[in-house]
Amino acid sequence: MKFIVLSDVQDKPVFKGMEIDYKVSPLLGIPMKWKTVISQVEDYKSFTDFQKKGPYKHWNHFHEFIPNENGVLMKDTVDYELPMGILGKIAHQLFVKEKLKSIFDFRYRVLNDLFNQKHN
Repeated sequence: MKFIVLSDVQDKPVFKGMEIDYKVSPLLGIPMKWKTVISQVEDYKSFTDFQKKGPYKHWNHFHEFIPNENGVLMKDTVDYELPMGILGKIAHQLFVKEKLKSIFDFRYRVLNDLFNQKHN
């Protein structure tokens, strides 16, 4: 999706009301703006972002951090709906569902590699 964060959020704490702007190319490489707003934060436990403007009719993404014996499990719960009624449902089945899965699979691999490196 050529997901690019436009807002300067690096090294800044997440807070309720924080707005984050992105540029994404969800369809045929056509760039569009996406804005999310942090609607809920529980420090070191969870936060939620929802789409204020962007490609979805509805997007609500709950990020949860669950301590366990191996460290911390990062769990995502995403509730979303595409626009355009039946056409959106068809697009979901044809490519959006798989695209979202590949995005979260990629993030899993990156985080797993970053945090589970073996040190000698």
